[in-house]
Amino acid sequence: MDQFAERVLDVVEHIPPGRVMAYGDIAEYLGEGGPRQVGRVMSTWGGGVPWWRVVHADGTPVPGHEVECRQRWREEGTPTRGVTPGVKVDMRRARWDGSPDSAEFQENH
Repeated sequence: MDQFAERVLDVVEHIPPGRVMAYGDIAEYLGEGGPRQVGRVMSTWGGGVPWWRVVHADGTPVPGHEVECRQRWREEGTPTRGVTPGVKVDMRRARWDGSPDSAEFQENH
């Protein structure tokens, strides 16, 4: 795993419950790569981090994992919109900008 992948996974680990980042948000936050590069990291190594908190820019879940994403969003109280099967994250309310919402995040960055 390269440094970019480690940095992506570190950001994903710090997304608070009930919040999300789009693939492009993560690349922008890190100042490198793009949505596809972040997606590649997530598809290869993302199983050990809260992957359901990383969504497409329009709030749609990871393809092939929609049911589990929606279940985890409900459990975490992630703001959503729409009705099943088209439920997606309400990006205006749920998008996290990487600001230090918690002491843990602040200590590690």
